[in-house]
Amino acid sequence: MTRHYNSETARLLGVIADEANKLPVSDRRDFLRKGVAMAGTAIAAATASGGALASNLPPNIPASNRSLGPGVVTNPYGQPSRFEGDVVRRTVPWLTANKISSISFSPLQELSGIITPNGLVFERYHAGVPTIDPSEHRLMIHGLVERPIVLTMDELMRFPSTSLIRFIECPANGGMEWRGAQMEALQFTHGMLSCCEWTGVPLSTLLQEVGAKPQGKWVLAEGADGAAMSRSIPIEKALDDTLVVFAQNGEALRPEQGYPVRLLNPGWEGNTSIKWLRRIEVGDKPWFHREETSKYTDLMPDGKARKFTWVQETNSVITSPCPEKPLRGRGRYELEGLAWSGRGRIKRVDVSFDGGVSWQQARLKGLVLPKALTRFSFEWSWKGNPALLQSRAIDETDYVQPTLTQLRQVRGVESIYHKNAIHTWKLAADGTVTNVQID
Repeated sequence: MTRHYNSETARLLGVIADEANKLPVSDRRDFLRKGVAMAGTAIAAATASGGALASNLPPNIPASNRSLGPGVVTNPYGQPSRFEGDVVRRTVPWLTANKISSISFSPLQELSGIITPNGLVFERYHAGVPTIDPSEHRLMIHGLVERPIVLTMDELMRFPSTSLIRFIECPANGGMEWRGAQMEALQFTHGMLSCCEWTGVPLSTLLQEVGAKPQGKWVLAEGADGAAMSRSIPIEKALDDTLVVFAQNGEALRPEQGYPVRLLNPGWEGNTSIKWLRRIEVGDKPWFHREETSKYTDLMPDGKARKFTWVQETNSVITSPCPEKPLRGRGRYELEGLAWSGRGRIKRVDVSFDGGVSWQQARLKGLVLPKALTRFSFEWSWKGNPALLQSRAIDETDYVQPTLTQLRQVRGVESIYHKNAIHTWKLAADGTVTNVQID
């Protein structure tokens, strides 16, 4: 009978044979018999723990080796495997009044690297998603300019473009946690956060084209949705790194992300990155529209509200383990997480297993870009002990992510925006993880 082994089985048997060859001839047979038995036990254990169909596991030939798959035109637009069907955006029904003014959350716990796939980028609407024909859409730039202009999408895309990998985050991310821990999953505590490669025309290029006047100190961006969402933006930001975006992760914007054109203000509150952009007006003062007076202001302990708090402060969270990713028994693990800062690059991330009593430096993995998600990791051996897991990020300006107590001392508990305090997961002896808060 011919046996077929996969590479790992062949490697294991090869090691046994090599070791046997080092022994006297009289001892080899007994060593080989015991070694092969151990290898068989290891394979059987792997089969049992994996829960897979035994006939598809080594040393057997899997069913996929014995048949042909569908052809290249079966899915003209590619889809994830059906075995990844639970990796989706999710909502919290009680969080908003209705679906047209609502939020969906990115499944951060399921993602690898720093790029969020287009179909998993969090959603935030104020009046639902408009259906816009790009051939009928126009971008108007006017106000304190020498040459007002109305651009078609084709005309806009003729300007020189650039691409940037940047995060985008709703300022209310984590906002339900100000008074206490109440969200049961990472997806809901931090999921109003995504990171993409954005392609578009620098707003500075367009302002140069229209000849923005010296007295123009502010820019108003307005969307074509039912809410006519708008925000006032200082001219310094507009001339710095603001993009007029038409593509996301290599393809046209998705409708829920502002198709056919949106604004992107890297590192700033996501609501300033106006979607379905239809108008840019240059003026000499802010407009104080609805979304920068009644909304997106931060109520302080003295009853006054901070306004124009654009920058998303340095933040981090452990993504594995987390409530959706418990530990499956004792052993070696790679703790992983994400850090980000609207101020620039992440310089360092520390992790704690005892609720912040002691800290150890984590490793930054892969790309470390300004105003982008940065992945960090820490290799550790879990012995089954309960733990309080935390991460603390420091950016290149030396801003240190605050504790919950430090943040509340300054901001109180009445706000829902800009909660960037150190987050705590409670790891139990059985490997389960829950959301808790400690002083």
